[in-house]
Amino acid sequence: MQDAFIELVPKSKQQTITLADIKELFQYYKTMTTQAGEQLNFYYSSAAFPYEVVDTSETTLQLQSNHDRYHMIYVGIGIKEDSSFIQVTLPPNATFGDKGKANEFCRFLAKKLEGKLQLFNGRTMYFYKR
Repeated sequence: MQDAFIELVPKSKQQTITLADIKELFQYYKTMTTQAGEQLNFYYSSAAFPYEVVDTSETTLQLQSNHDRYHMIYVGIGIKEDSSFIQVTLPPNATFGDKGKANEFCRFLAKKLEGKLQLFNGRTMYFYKR
């Protein structure tokens, strides 16, 4: 399993996160890509977000896909040392498409929340004002 983390730092837009917030951000992402597709006269929303959001527990979402290039991504929330974080996990049977989408979603979430992103490869990206 591979993991990426988005940490909500003191300079982030918000200090706590819920699964409802994450669902809302994914809905915004879908709306944004649908509008971009309409402007380009291309049905882009199913390619941009090929997943169905399923609640698996109080702290975890499962992004499940029926497309042949995508399989599954897990998104969880938690608290570590007084700061909230989002964990994006790729299961062992994840495809290269899943990893690409997971990286894209991580950057999107980190940018919207102005957080600190640790990617799957260990590199760190900062989206908050320093």
